[in-house]
Amino acid sequence: MTRDENTCKERRRVAACLSAIAILAVAPMPATAQQFAADLVARKDDAATAMGTLRVSGRKARIETTALPDGFFLLDTAGPAAYFVRPATHVFMNAMQSSPLTQQFVPVDPDDPCRQWLVMAQLSAPVDLATWHCQHDGQQAIAGRNTEIYRIAAPSGLGFTGWIDRARSFPVQIKTEDGTVISADHIRDEPQPAQSFELPAGLRKFDPHALIRRIQQSDVWVEPPASQ
Repeated sequence: MTRDENTCKERRRVAACLSAIAILAVAPMPATAQQFAADLVARKDDAATAMGTLRVSGRKARIETTALPDGFFLLDTAGPAAYFVRPATHVFMNAMQSSPLTQQFVPVDPDDPCRQWLVMAQLSAPVDLATWHCQHDGQQAIAGRNTEIYRIAAPSGLGFTGWIDRARSFPVQIKTEDGTVISADHIRDEPQPAQSFELPAGLRKFDPHALIRRIQQSDVWVEPPASQ
């Protein structure tokens, strides 16, 4: 290889490096994953009720509720996935429609939360896009923080309004169609243990459809009468 060829090759290598540096300089850097814990409180008709606790780390959330004290919900919008975990019985299952909280209190993009809310709703049941709508409805300060307001219209009473904290990329308040306001109170911005958002080892997945099939194949199954 001649001296001129070596010089050209070196110049091309330097140019490629400079181009890569320029691309990295203008490319959006990933935001630091928000990590916090909070208490979930429901308010209606001047009465406040403790509902449970919430933990968030990046695109994952963990919800523990007083309504289901034998387990907790694990949510991951990147999966996407929504599970109900019962450590005492060593099982976990798809959350499905166990709690509307799994469709509401989830990490979202504050500039486009509708996408994550729709994905999590579809994990529970098929969504008719003709009747499911999500739109921006202004801003409002809550507890000294500016939030983005979005309204979701959905059938079967599943519509709600969400107030999203931009700094945390998370809804800090939800208002359901019956007027109940659920808030993430006493927010503590602090690191969360990674294992809190993972399925415990040794659990098996419970499949209710498989259980039904086993029952149908057993001696106790009685075929229902055909409809007239």
